[in-house]
Amino acid sequence: MTSERAAGRHIFIGDVHGCLDELRVLMRQLSLHAEDKVVLVGDLVAKGPDSAGVVAYARELSALCVRGNHDEAVLRYRRAQLQNQESPRLKKGHVDVAKSLSEADWGYLEALPLWLEFPQFGALVVHAGLMPRVPLLLQEPDLLMNLRSIRPDGSGSSKMDEGRPWATVWQGPKHVIFGHDAVGGLQQRPFATGLDTGCVYGRELTALVYPEKKLVSVAAKRTYKEINA
Repeated sequence: MTSERAAGRHIFIGDVHGCLDELRVLMRQLSLHAEDKVVLVGDLVAKGPDSAGVVAYARELSALCVRGNHDEAVLRYRRAQLQNQESPRLKKGHVDVAKSLSEADWGYLEALPLWLEFPQFGALVVHAGLMPRVPLLLQEPDLLMNLRSIRPDGSGSSKMDEGRPWATVWQGPKHVIFGHDAVGGLQQRPFATGLDTGCVYGRELTALVYPEKKLVSVAAKRTYKEINA
């Protein structure tokens, strides 16, 4: 899944999680221009105050985005409803988000790919991570949205305490821009940059701006959710 090339900047943004006000402030701070391309690393929804507003704003910006695990959670609810199946077991917050979304919002979320490639930068965007030495087309979708660590036996885990952080063992050649790991915060590895700086947990919303590779952050207005909740 390869992006189209644009004349302006590419602005890669970490997990928004419904923090619409902070996303708008970040766009103002970056003096967003029409030729710029916004790229979101997934988890637009859940936990924060205005998930529907974030999805609508992403549509307004014609933003590119990859699918995060929380985006996928509300999509599972949607698919079950459409197919008259029993709803999956989800947190109340996910169900509330699902009930707040418009048809246009659903269309945007359903179209989200699992990864985006930016060959002009030698970069690739994925929500959570990539398994080392596994071809991109053979990566497991669940791990693309949930990976956190590599176990000693080489398998991937969604938990942080079962092995080494995947980005510490990723050796390229593509530079991976990802989110998902608010505990790890901003991560700057030789071949990976983690942008989830925990806005919804009261910290910051962070962007990585190409081609200059500049980091720009704005502070959260408040703590919307405790990080272990």
